[in-house]
Amino acid sequence: MPRVPATGRRAFPVDVVLVVTTLVVAVIGVVMVYTATRGTLVAEGLSGTYYLKRQALFVVLGVVAMVVVAAVDYRRLEPLATAIYVLVVLSLLAVFVVGSHAQGSQRWFSFGPLQLQPSEFAVLALVLAVATYCSRRTEGLAWRDVVRVLLLAAVPIVLVMAQPDLGTAMIMTVVLLVMLAVAGLPGRILVLLVAGAAVAVVIALEGGLLHHYQIARITSFLNQDTAHPSVFQKAAIYNLTQAKDAIGSGGLFGTGIGHGVQTTLGYVPEQQTDFIFTAVGEQLGFVGATGVLVLLGTISWRFLRNAQLARDPFGRLLCAGLFTFFAFSVFQNAGMTMGIMPITGIPLPFLSYGGTAVLSFFMAVGLALSVHARRRA
Repeated sequence: MPRVPATGRRAFPVDVVLVVTTLVVAVIGVVMVYTATRGTLVAEGLSGTYYLKRQALFVVLGVVAMVVVAAVDYRRLEPLATAIYVLVVLSLLAVFVVGSHAQGSQRWFSFGPLQLQPSEFAVLALVLAVATYCSRRTEGLAWRDVVRVLLLAAVPIVLVMAQPDLGTAMIMTVVLLVMLAVAGLPGRILVLLVAGAAVAVVIALEGGLLHHYQIARITSFLNQDTAHPSVFQKAAIYNLTQAKDAIGSGGLFGTGIGHGVQTTLGYVPEQQTDFIFTAVGEQLGFVGATGVLVLLGTISWRFLRNAQLARDPFGRLLCAGLFTFFAFSVFQNAGMTMGIMPITGIPLPFLSYGGTAVLSFFMAVGLALSVHARRRA
């Protein structure tokens, strides 16, 4: 009699929770972008569906990118990490030569009506590079390894700050510190790095290394009732006040989709990008906004869960970096609209308008799906 193999319980290769939650949040994001821009566009005599169509296209392209990345074995990316890192650094340098200007920043490549922001992909490249380097140090990280990783990360971070894109540089710094901690960096060294980062922030604020408007945006949440604000502080405080008013006017259950006064009339500056959470809070209320945060928290949890299930250090570090990238973006963006975090140009994952940000977050999900699908030999 031939031996019949045991049919034990096999784990499903796709993280269904992560996929479904991501798609739900992305659809909510398309609706929020539409409601946040329709009124202003119609008032200007333009089509009210302009941003709706573009964001929907970004989501479709993002889903395709997610599927492609998930289908690739994440371990095949390890030998390509250096090439990807160099390519991203070169693209960050190229922005200063052939990039386009907008609102005092030079961050984008323009391709007709479309724009590409390489700093969004720089976060993923940094995660991949640090995960590759640290996973190959099986005996732990020595001081020379720490110095090399810091230099590795310093290049893209400095280039991103020079654009200037302080928010993305902040995310990259936090991602680096968390990944070093996950890689087993001794606590005393980690404390020194955190202290060094704090000193660097103080020097940047007091030493004139940042623009006046950047300092005002960072410090406005600490001085919301200043008696004699500067011009830049007034602008930052105005943005914050309008954001909190929009969220507060939503009450418990919200004003309904497309019926928020602050959202419809465009009182909140940059509401479709940096301040998209105000549209969520006003139209869906406390209950709806909490539900959206729960969905975003579920995505963060799946990133963290996949880090725990990863079969090798590279996969674990990869998902840990992606978790930090996603979770900190959510906390920072939602927090700044409520006045508990400094105002920075960090998009809310899958909700803020922007093609590059949508693509980068979908690619991050694809990497996590790849790790999940290959968590067993």
